[in-house]
Amino acid sequence: MLTLGALGVVFGDIGTSPLYTMQAVFASGRVSASAADVYGVVSLVVWTLTLVVSLKYVTFVMRADSDGEGGMMALIARVHGLGLTGRWSRAVLVAAGLFGVSLFLGDGMITPAISVLSAVEGVEIAAPGLKSAVMPIALVILTALFAVQRFGTSMLGRCFGPVMATWFSVLGLLGALQLAAHPAILRAVSPTYALEFLARRPGIAFIALGAVVLAVTGAEALYADMGHFGRPAIRRAWFWLVFPALSLNYLGQGSLILQTPGAVASPFYLLAPHWGRTPLVVLATAATVIASQALISGTFSLAREAYHLGYLPRLSIVHTSDDQIGQVYVPAINTLLFVAVVGIVLGFGSAQHLASAYGLAVTGTFVITSVLFLVIARRSLGWTARRTAAVAAVLLTVDVTLFAANLHKLIAGGWLPLSIGLGAFAVMTTWHRGVAILNANRARDTGPLQAYVDALATLQPPLLRLRGTAVFLSADKAAAPLAFREHVEHLHALHEVVVILAVVTEQRAHVPIAERIVVDSLGRPDDHIVRLTARYGFKDRVDVPACLCVAAGHGLVDDVANPLYFVSRTSLKRTPAPGMRQWRKRLFVLTARNAADPVEYFALPDDRVVILGARTSV
Repeated sequence: MLTLGALGVVFGDIGTSPLYTMQAVFASGRVSASAADVYGVVSLVVWTLTLVVSLKYVTFVMRADSDGEGGMMALIARVHGLGLTGRWSRAVLVAAGLFGVSLFLGDGMITPAISVLSAVEGVEIAAPGLKSAVMPIALVILTALFAVQRFGTSMLGRCFGPVMATWFSVLGLLGALQLAAHPAILRAVSPTYALEFLARRPGIAFIALGAVVLAVTGAEALYADMGHFGRPAIRRAWFWLVFPALSLNYLGQGSLILQTPGAVASPFYLLAPHWGRTPLVVLATAATVIASQALISGTFSLAREAYHLGYLPRLSIVHTSDDQIGQVYVPAINTLLFVAVVGIVLGFGSAQHLASAYGLAVTGTFVITSVLFLVIARRSLGWTARRTAAVAAVLLTVDVTLFAANLHKLIAGGWLPLSIGLGAFAVMTTWHRGVAILNANRARDTGPLQAYVDALATLQPPLLRLRGTAVFLSADKAAAPLAFREHVEHLHALHEVVVILAVVTEQRAHVPIAERIVVDSLGRPDDHIVRLTARYGFKDRVDVPACLCVAAGHGLVDDVANPLYFVSRTSLKRTPAPGMRQWRKRLFVLTARNAADPVEYFALPDDRVVILGARTSV
C-alpha cells in the first residue's frame, strides 16, 4: 500500500515527462531524425534517468534524512547540526540550501502549467479541429485544481495511486508494443551511443541536454516525500514500475521517430493507435493533475517548514486531515501559485514554449543538493575521503553538465523561474536576518525574564493576584514578553498562575511528545510563575492548548482549565540603525504586515485571547 501511495504522490511530475521531453528535444530542428541522432538522444535520456534518479537520489541522497524526512529543508537541518566552521562555513551551506529551495519554488510554478498544457494539447492530435480550445480547457482545469485545495486532498489522494499505476502501465505498454514491431532501438540502452553523440556533434548534443533534463524534472520529489512513505516503498516503486515504464516509453518514442520522422511533432500521442488517443488524452490529463497536485501540496509543506525554521513569517495554515500531519492548506501560497501559473500559461501559450523556460532552476537545485549531501556524507554518514571524492566526481559532473546545458535558456525564458527564485531567496534571508535583529531589540527593550520576575517579587505593595491562569506567549524564551510587561504596568496585577510560553522549533523534523515540554520555575516556585518551552520539529503541528494539557497532565504546571492567552501585536518602526540595508528593512516590514494571525496559527480559542499592542524598532 505504501508503494502504491508513493506512485500517486511521489512520481507524478517525473511520470508525466514523456508527454513533452522527446518533443522538446527535436523541436529546435537542430537534432535530426537520423538514426545516429535518435540513438544518441534516447541513450542520453535513459542514462540521465539512471544517473540522476537511480544513482543519485534513490541510492545516495535518500540516506541523508532528518528523522526520516527528506527534502532541501531536511538537508539544511542536517547542515545546522554539523558544527561546521571556516572553509566549510555553515552559513554558506545554509544559504546555498535556501537558494536551492528558492529555485525549486521558481521551477515549481512552471510544473502545473507545462504538465496540464502538454496533456491537453493531445486534443490537437485526437481532434485537430479543437486546437483553439486547448488554452481555455487548460485554464479551466488549473482553476478547478487550485479551487479545491481548501477542501484537502485526502479523498482525492485515495485514487492517486491506482490512477498513476494505470498511467505507468500504459506508458510501458505503448513503448513495448512499438519495440515489439521495431526492436532495433534497444541498442540505445548502451551508454556508448550517448557518448558517441556527444563526441560527434558536441554543440548540438549539449543543446539537446537542455531538453533531455525535462526527463528528470520531479526527481527532487523522491527525496522530499520520503517522510510520507519511507525509503523502501519509494525505491520499490521506482525500480519495479516507474523506471522500467519510463525507459520503455522513451525507447518506444525513439523507435517511432526512426520509423516515421514526422512523429517528432508529438511522439508520445502518436505511439497510440488512432482509436486510443482520446482515452489517452483523458488519462494524461488526470496524470498531470495529480502531478500538479503533488507539487502544490509539496509547496504548502515547504512553506510551513520554512516558517518553522525561521525563514518565512507566520502563515495561515489549515490542517485538512486529522490523521495525516503533512496534509495542509496554505491560502496565501495557493493564491500566489494560482496567479503565477495562470500568468505563465497565458504568457507562454504552449508546452513547447514553456520547455524553453524549464530546466535552469531545477538543475541548479540538483547541484546544490549534491554539494550539501556530499558534505553531510563526509561529516555525518562516516564516508571516507576517497569514497566521497569518487561519488562527487560522478554526481557533480552530471549535475554541472546539465546545469551548463540549460544556461542558453536564460534569455528564452529561464529568467522567469530564476527571477522567482531570487525573489524568494531575498524574502527568506531578509526575514531570517530581520527576526534576529527584532529579537535582539526586544530583549534590549524588555530585559531578561529572570531579572524581571525577581524584581516583581520585591515590589511593595505586592501585585494583586487575580483568579485563574494567564498564558503569555513569548518570541524569546530568555526575554520578558512584551505582553507580560504591559499587563503588569497597566493593571498592576497578575493571575494566580502565570505561564510564560515560548514555542521553539528545533532543527529536526519531529519532536516526540515525551520530549516536547520543558518547564522552569524561574527559581521561585511559590510565586506560581513558570516558564514553559514547547519544542516542535519543523514538520510538527503547533497546538498551544494541547501543549498545556500535556504539561498539566504530567504535573509540570498548575491547573490550566480555561486560561486567558495574552499575545503581543508588535508595530515595527524602521530606523537608520545598522544591521540591514534600508531596502531589506522595507521588505521585512512589508512581509511582517502580511503575517498570519497568531490566534489561528497557535490554535488559540478566540474567546480566550487578549491582544496587547507594542512598538519595536528594526
